[in-house]
Amino acid sequence: MPAKTPRTSKSPVRLWRWRRNALRRHSDVVEAWIVLGIWLLVAVGAAVAGLVAARTVDSDFAARRARAHPVAAVVTDVTPAAPPATASGRDDGRARVTVRWTDADGSVHRATARLLPGAPVGTRLTVWTDDADRVVPQPLGRTEAALQADLTGILVGPLAAGAIWAGGRLLRAALVRRRLTEWDEEWKRVGPEWRNLSGGRG
Repeated sequence: MPAKTPRTSKSPVRLWRWRRNALRRHSDVVEAWIVLGIWLLVAVGAAVAGLVAARTVDSDFAARRARAHPVAAVVTDVTPAAPPATASGRDDGRARVTVRWTDADGSVHRATARLLPGAPVGTRLTVWTDDADRVVPQPLGRTEAALQADLTGILVGPLAAGAIWAGGRLLRAALVRRRLTEWDEEWKRVGPEWRNLSGGRG
C-alpha cells in the first residue's frame, strides 16, 4: 500500500499586528489601526472630496446661468483695441464698445462691453446682463459646465487623497519616534541586568 502523505495543517493568515504574541506592543496595534484608517480615508475621502467639489462647481455655474439673461442689443460706439503687444501682456485685443438695449417695459439701457474687433456701429448682437442690468460674460452651457465640474472633481480627488496620505505618514512618524523613545528608556532599565546575565558581553 502506498504510504500516506502526512496531512499538514494550514493556519489561517492573520495580520501580525493584531496577533497575540509576546513582542506585540500597544503601539503596534495603534499603528495598524492608523494604517487601516488611512487607507479607508484615502479611498472614501478622495471620492467624497471629488464629488463635493464637482457638485459645488456645477452649482456655481448653474447660479451664474440663472443670474444672466440674454438681450438683443445694438453697438452705438466703438473704441479701437490697444496694440496686442503690451508689456504687461494683459490686453487680449478686444475692443471696448458701447451697446444699447431696451427692456420689455420699454426702458433703454446702455453699457460698455469688450468684444473682438469687427463689430462696427449699428451691429446687432446678443449680450448677457445680470439682474442689475450690467453686462456680464456669457455663462457656460450645461454641457460645458458639467465637463468643467467633472474635471474639477477628478483633480480634487487625488489631491485630497495625497493630503490624507501625507497626514497619515506624519502621524505614523510621530508614533515611531515615540516607540523608539520607549525602547531607549526600557533598554536603560533592562540593559544592565542583561549584561550581568551575559557575563558582561551583552
